[in-house]
Amino acid sequence: MIKKLKISILAVIATALFVAPVMVPALAFAASATQDGLCQGANLQIGSSCDNINAVDTQTKVNDTITWVINIFSIVVGVAAVIMIIVGGLRYIISGGDSGNVTSAKNTILYAIIGLVVVALAQFVVKFVLTKVNPSQ
Repeated sequence: MIKKLKISILAVIATALFVAPVMVPALAFAASATQDGLCQGANLQIGSSCDNINAVDTQTKVNDTITWVINIFSIVVGVAAVIMIIVGGLRYIISGGDSGNVTSAKNTILYAIIGLVVVALAQFVVKFVLTKVNPSQ
């Protein structure tokens, strides 16, 4: 059990290491968008909302990036869960009636299904939060 937990933690860390380099350029671009916008050097009047336009554009880009990362993560976890369901089914078939192997196979299938449910709920939670942060979506 502890070995499986260690493997799971290492998988999450490895995924984060692969996702981090993708996130850094997107966030850097979002941060620099206010410097290179159309309002720079324009004839601005009092009460102009150029900074607000750039902030909304930046927020939309960040929301799109978060949505993209969550979608990719969900696909990876979904594929892994389906593979684990197949592995659990094969382990169940080849268990030969041994109660320990049958229990292990059932737990593998159960945890894979729980993983799928968690990923599905994560999609709804992220969509809900992003909608509350940016009501225009």
